[in-house]
Amino acid sequence: MNKTVFFTGGGTAGHVYPGLSVAEALLRKMPDARVIWIGSKKGMEAKIVRASGIEFIGIASGKLRRYFSFRNFTDIFRINAGLIKAFFIMGRYRPAVVFSKGGFVSVPPVIAAGLRKIPVYSHESDVTPGLATRINSRFSEKILVSYEKTMKYITSGKAVLTGNPLRSAIFSADSDNGRKIAGAGNKKIIMVLGGSQGALQINRLIEQLLPELAGKYFIIHQTGRHDFNSEIPDGYMRREYINEELPDLMAAADMIISRAGASTLWETAALGKPSILIPLGTGASRGDQAMNADVFREAGASVVLEGFVTAEQLKTEIDRIMNDDKLKSSMAEAALQLVKENPAEIISDLILERLK
Repeated sequence: MNKTVFFTGGGTAGHVYPGLSVAEALLRKMPDARVIWIGSKKGMEAKIVRASGIEFIGIASGKLRRYFSFRNFTDIFRINAGLIKAFFIMGRYRPAVVFSKGGFVSVPPVIAAGLRKIPVYSHESDVTPGLATRINSRFSEKILVSYEKTMKYITSGKAVLTGNPLRSAIFSADSDNGRKIAGAGNKKIIMVLGGSQGALQINRLIEQLLPELAGKYFIIHQTGRHDFNSEIPDGYMRREYINEELPDLMAAADMIISRAGASTLWETAALGKPSILIPLGTGASRGDQAMNADVFREAGASVVLEGFVTAEQLKTEIDRIMNDDKLKSSMAEAALQLVKENPAEIISDLILERLK
């Protein structure tokens, strides 16, 4: 049996950690499998994947932009260079299956695998397929999707509902340890997330509200690279990026405030946390976050604030949820209902079936 499986994807942590969770599940079930990750040699995935102990091969990559930019022309050469290298890598290793977690980095390896007649399983995290997934679907045997709503966008009959894979640490997160890490004492905790790179809009809102919020609650804030006033008040923990401690800190939170990126949403749901979502609008994205947020709003798990959001609007919703235990409880239960199984286990089983 050929037990070599290639993984690909990158550009953001949201494309890497879910893929790693599938790789970890696969290796638990087949310890002698050989897992190799192909990603951008200059991307963040190289460091994350190597730190996990998984073999990594870097290729050139270019971004697929939906707007005019002179970099689109130069990136064509990077994409072509990545495709050529990926084609030879596929020929050298002849993996049994390629699993793509998406992002522009995944396109050259998926096309190369398709040209080599190697089966590809591509995963889409958002409600609507992104450009990379739409391209990858032409070379994929199956398109694995997170939401039932997504099935209608995949008309080829290749769609399989799996959910969005989560890092295993989410399922073993320790709220007591998270509270200890934060030093929150007996205060209720609000965690503010803007993705691995932060979110300027959310950061500005929290800055305005911080003097009042930190007096009532304990605020854990992942900011990304963002300039703040150097003063850090009591009741406030600020980090540019949170990695290994994130599951425990999220577990300790009474509520999450975040964008509506797929990974954060699913981690929030798996931990049963009420949330306030401030998704990126169509002016800054293709509208995928707004559609993701709608699923959680319709389920009763989240309050969604869109467009021009004022600090007063956000404060009103924070206090309304945090001061109503019945509402918090119903939102938490609604969140839990959105993640009934472990998607990484489902996907790893599909890959194992293809290996046989």
